[in-house]
Amino acid sequence: MKMWIVFLLCVSVFPGVSQGRVVGVDEAGFAECNVFFPGKVPPEGFTEPFHVKICQQYNKEPRFATLYSTKDKIPLYSAFKYTKPAPNEEENWLVEPQIDDPENDLHEMVREADIVGTVANLGANQALTSDYVGSGYERGLLNPSLLNEEDFQMATYTLTNAVPLSPSLSKSWHRDIGKVVEQALVPHCSKKDHLYLLAGAIPSSVRVKGKVSVPETLWLAACCDAPEGWSLGLVKRVNDENSLADLTVGELERQFLAGVDLFKGSCGEDNQEKAEAVLQAVGQIRSGEQIGMSDNQEAKDSGFVRKVAGIIATPFIKLLELLIYVFVELVKFVFYVLWLVIKRIGSTVLNGVCSLWSGVVSYLKAISMVLISIPYDVGRVIVNIFLGFLQIVQDVVSITYRILRIPVGFVLHLAAFPYHSICAIPSVLKDMATGIGGTFSLVIDATAALLHGFYYLAGHIVKRFVPKVSSDD
Repeated sequence: MKMWIVFLLCVSVFPGVSQGRVVGVDEAGFAECNVFFPGKVPPEGFTEPFHVKICQQYNKEPRFATLYSTKDKIPLYSAFKYTKPAPNEEENWLVEPQIDDPENDLHEMVREADIVGTVANLGANQALTSDYVGSGYERGLLNPSLLNEEDFQMATYTLTNAVPLSPSLSKSWHRDIGKVVEQALVPHCSKKDHLYLLAGAIPSSVRVKGKVSVPETLWLAACCDAPEGWSLGLVKRVNDENSLADLTVGELERQFLAGVDLFKGSCGEDNQEKAEAVLQAVGQIRSGEQIGMSDNQEAKDSGFVRKVAGIIATPFIKLLELLIYVFVELVKFVFYVLWLVIKRIGSTVLNGVCSLWSGVVSYLKAISMVLISIPYDVGRVIVNIFLGFLQIVQDVVSITYRILRIPVGFVLHLAAFPYHSICAIPSVLKDMATGIGGTFSLVIDATAALLHGFYYLAGHIVKRFVPKVSSDD
């Protein structure tokens, strides 16, 4: 649910989806963002373990590349191409969750307020909006939004592309870089899409709220990787906002970026003639700015009244901002409710369609099974009828065989039975008479034996008792 809420909030505020993919250590260079470097080869020499490579994307397309320092909480450089100048759009500042919590499920940049409590150690490795509030510093863009259009411009508003700059220095940096790129660099590169730009910052020991490093130097390196190509470096000191020194890329590397190789093959450093023309154009821009500075000094006095008016109007502006914020939150809530309703209706409809489809499939399956079983059942009945007929034939044959197996001798004995019965009557009568006579003889013998036994018993008793009586007398 939290993921859906974050997604809905982003959709309700942004016209597209902004992604800042942290490039893995096993990927070459900046992965799909290698297109922002000449020959698709990023600068070499940035090898610290706290350097994080980010492929800044918007609407699923790479927009520029950033090397971020989790130690200093600022980008070391952003690599980009010039598209064309465009008016500044509304600033929607984003953070990169994966820098602080590589294990989280958020693979895109989101607003800081939308992920509070969902990302572990938020702000441990990157700057947050709260680090700038009340610090006197602005979020200065290394890749200026004014040099980009549409989706490219929207992608620049990320804290991984910002460094702490004073308001005047931020304005000066963006103004100088914008003029140099538009009026000097782009016109002198025969192929605009081959103009590669690196805008970087050198960290200092000064920290905003003890956390975010304030850069001591801002620099820009340009490479026109085309026929008659050239390269150029520009440096702006933070302690002198009106400074803008030009130098070769090699000098920039030796003086400020020791051990670093910004462009592969030096990128046209040997074409001094073309480089001189570019430097002359840059010098004309700088001289025009010096004249403008004196005019600005005169205008400062007249601007005092504007400042007073601004102070008076500030409460009303803050009230208007509050009302706008409440309106935006209300719109987001309405969108969220609509999303829940649409999701619930869609889920109900989808479940109904699935149930209907399941019923239709089951019905068709049952009909198919019935239709398939009809021929099978008919065949089984025919086979059973045939088997029953064969059983009947087998029984008839068996009965006939049993009848035919009756022996002839048995019939003859059956026919001779009356004759033998009649002839056996005298013999039977004789045997009966013999048996009766034997029975009477047996009875007589038994009677005689019984009487003899009684006699013997009486005699024995007499012999036993009579002599004893006589002796007593």
